[in-house]
Amino acid sequence: MADSKREIERKYEATDATRLPDLGRVAGVGSVAHEGVMELDAVYYDTEDLRLAAGSVTLRRRTGGSDAGWHLKLPVAESVRDEIRAPLSDRVPARLTALIRSRVLDTPVVPVVRLVSVRDVHVLLDDEGAPLAELSVDEVLAERLHGGDRTATWTEIEAELADDRDPAFLDTVGRALEEAGIRPSASHSKLARALEETAPEAARPREDEPRTAGDHVLHYVRRQAEAIVALDPAVRRGLPDSVHRMRVAIRRLRSALRTYRRVLDREATRPLGTELKWLAGELGVDRDQEVLDARLRARLGELPRPLVIGPARARLRLRSAAGRGGSRRRTTAVLDSARYLDLLRALEALLAAPPLLPGAAGEPGDELARAVRKDHKRLAGRVAHALELDPGPDRDAALHSARKAAKRARYAAEAARPALGGPAKKAAKRLKAVQSLLGDHQDGVVARETLRALAVQAHAAGEPSFTWGLVYGREEAAAAATERELPGVWHRAHKARIRRARGH
Repeated sequence: MADSKREIERKYEATDATRLPDLGRVAGVGSVAHEGVMELDAVYYDTEDLRLAAGSVTLRRRTGGSDAGWHLKLPVAESVRDEIRAPLSDRVPARLTALIRSRVLDTPVVPVVRLVSVRDVHVLLDDEGAPLAELSVDEVLAERLHGGDRTATWTEIEAELADDRDPAFLDTVGRALEEAGIRPSASHSKLARALEETAPEAARPREDEPRTAGDHVLHYVRRQAEAIVALDPAVRRGLPDSVHRMRVAIRRLRSALRTYRRVLDREATRPLGTELKWLAGELGVDRDQEVLDARLRARLGELPRPLVIGPARARLRLRSAAGRGGSRRRTTAVLDSARYLDLLRALEALLAAPPLLPGAAGEPGDELARAVRKDHKRLAGRVAHALELDPGPDRDAALHSARKAAKRARYAAEAARPALGGPAKKAAKRLKAVQSLLGDHQDGVVARETLRALAVQAHAAGEPSFTWGLVYGREEAAAAATERELPGVWHRAHKARIRRARGH
């Protein structure tokens, strides 16, 4: 059985001559407990081409210390990682294998580095004797196990925050260390330093700055592909907002493939776009249900208590439970499916050999601006069409179509921002406002359909349907207000569009 721990730590350089300051005088520290010296022996696993290390992910099998076993560390933010643990075994545990599958695919992981550390541990305690942080001095021996046989040694100081403590305390510890002449480490992990210091002499090629339109588009596509891969473990673990963030990356990637068709051959990328649409749809089942449930709960919560007649809240809870039952298992099944893994392989193949068209060699300012203007023009036509229609189902459908176009136009502007600068940033911000407004309108359309179904079910069960009709009316009023607001929001977005340069 695997368990997890949020790890917040800082690393510092040390030498044989380094002397720790008096840790008992650090602000907030009541006492210091010296835990003594222990030896830790860890073998780190990765693919031969170091796919895990490229994503700042570490997988190790460690003996010694109080937490011997398998440890998978996933980056969360700077100096923050989630550590997933599993008991010692000869092979990588299945749970950890699933969490790295999006990165390694079918490529086996092998031992790449062995780290033997002699660790001297000090625990910083508060006035009541509860842990604040653990500070250790590690003498490290690194041995390359794959891709060479070089070794390296160094000494470092590691300060790790205790569970449920304020991260600001590490700033206090850091100031005390730096006042003693101890400087932050240039490496974010022992593995990163070991790989660097035991690497073969040949330097790794450095990625050039984007210059052409193709460079910019591929850079954006690569970022979205990396986000999908990086979010896979979070989705599997059911972390908050992870499904939503993964869907956004999928949509941005699919939008780029459709928008920049003068850069990337649309015929070649069309099958990938189809698979991205499938994945977003599969992940959306649970997310869309979650958004709808929250909206309906909020609407019921707005009503005065005397107007909530009958078991309305109980019926809504039953509907929510029925709709979301087994959703986590469904999501995991999708991520374990052959179709999903084939999609990830297709992304790798796209980035390894992109189907570039002549437009890819063009100036980014010209080519990207042309694509952004085209998407904006499509959106303008759909908004104008929707506003010409009378309120009702036809207008609802037209506004939903405009919402999709707004999302695509916004993502196009975001992708072009590194090349176009301020105008693209402003356009993306205004288009996001349009997208949000139309998104709320579409959520209201879905909510009204659900409310009607709930009213029918309540009536059939002999329950009052008054409350559902009342909430339906409020949703209708909200939709009307949104439609009145749209022309002004759209006017501001239209003014911020990317204009054709003079002489073009």
